[in-house]
Order: sequence, then structure tokens, then C-alpha cells
Amino acid sequence: MHITIEGRDLPGRRFVSDGVTLDNVHVGVQVGTQPDGLVPGDAPDARWHVDVRAVADGTGVDLRGPAVHGTRGARFLYLTWGDVGVDGSFAMFRRAKLMVADIDPTLLADVARGDGELVAELPLTDERGGPRCARVRPPAIAWRAG
Repeated sequence: MHITIEGRDLPGRRFVSDGVTLDNVHVGVQVGTQPDGLVPGDAPDARWHVDVRAVADGTGVDLRGPAVHGTRGARFLYLTWGDVGVDGSFAMFRRAKLMVADIDPTLLADVARGDGELVAELPLTDERGGPRCARVRPPAIAWRAG
């Protein structure tokens, strides 16, 4: 099964918080402990494709894979924000959690049954103009079959 994350309205490459200025902000999907598919914060949009394994049992569908974090019933995907150094280093400063539990169970089961694609759409700028972080729940994120 595949998950596509479609981000729009990125906050820009520069971010100032608590007197600290970051000049090369990027965002990516966190796979294990590392960012993957980094996109500059001033890109017009962002798109990531994540392969997951869907495991169905009597209680529903559980997602697993290197980009899936958390325990059964509390799974999520991370979007990780960081400042990229001139040497290519990534210094994470925020993360957004895309909660699997917020996906309609019928939609998740239908997509998993057909080994299809699940699409998450969300703005990547929060209400204060910064990089979206914390738990991202509807209506800030919309899930649909792809």
C-alpha cells in the first residue's frame, strides 16, 4: 500500500523563533530517525510517497513500515522540519504528526484491501505563519483514496 502526502502553502525558507533565526528550512518525511525527501521551505508545494504494509485483523487495519511510528492504535507519520547546514547536515527543530487513527477506518480498509493509495492533503504553514507542527488532525488534514 502507498501513502502520498501532498503539502501546500509552505512557510518559507527562513524561520525566526525565540530569537533564533534559521535560514535554510526544509521539510521531509521521517524514516526511522532520518529525514527523507527534503523539500525547501519556500517550494510551491511538496509531495512524498511512502510505502507501508497494511496488516488487517479483527480490530481493523494496522500500518507498518520504516516511516510509520508509534504503537498499534497510536500510529503516525512524521513530517520533520529542520535547518540544513552548508555541509548538508540537518538540525531538526519541529515535527508534525499525521495520525493514522484520524483516517476513516472504512477508507483505510478499502485502500488496504486493494493495495491502493491513500492521499493526505495539508497546508504546511500553521495559523501563526510558521512550519506546521504537533498533531495534525482534521480539518487541517484531509485523507482520501488516490
